Amino acid sequence: MTASPRLERIVEMTASELNVRLGEALALYVTAMNYPPGTVEQRAPMWLAHMMREDWRCVVALGEQDELVGIGYGYRGAAGQWWHEQVRRGLMQVSPPTVVEDWLTDYFELTELHVLPRAQGRGLGEDLLHRLMEGVSSSRVLLSTPEGPSKAWKLYRRVGFVDVLRHYQFTGDPRPFAVLGRALPVS
Repeated sequence: MTASPRLERIVEMTASELNVRLGEALALYVTAMNYPPGTVEQRAPMWLAHMMREDWRCVVALGEQDELVGIGYGYRGAAGQWWHEQVRRGLMQVSPPTVVEDWLTDYFELTELHVLPRAQGRGLGEDLLHRLMEGVSSSRVLLSTPEGPSKAWKLYRRVGFVDVLRHYQFTGDPRPFAVLGRALPVS
């Protein structure tokens, strides 16, 4: 049996283009993460704020009817941003200051990367990741993902992400997370 052919196309989206489809993008996120539907209203303001950050970039995968089946976005990480400060706090507990500064200087925060379950398993997440990283001028990329075996973990390991911080609990989330990173470009 052969795998079904890929029908998706990957395109970049501006902040205004994503804003028009924000409800659809957030529904994709909630479905891919298996979050409760109310998460959409909770995350919308955060995604809108992210769109205004320095070097924000977004790529989406569109299905046969131009529906969103995958999304990835991120921006230049910086001091003062919630995620940056959370990761700094965690890293300071387990690493010397030079290691903390090495990771948290000149990085792109891969904030979201999601593929609908029906479109997973065909390399779409990796294609989104590569396309998103094209042209990023930062020297490294960082992300956080829940601990435990998953398709996301396999993807990140396959493309060379290494452990930066493990079993970290972000404020407001009871799950343990890993912070992973790698040098850019992603080849």
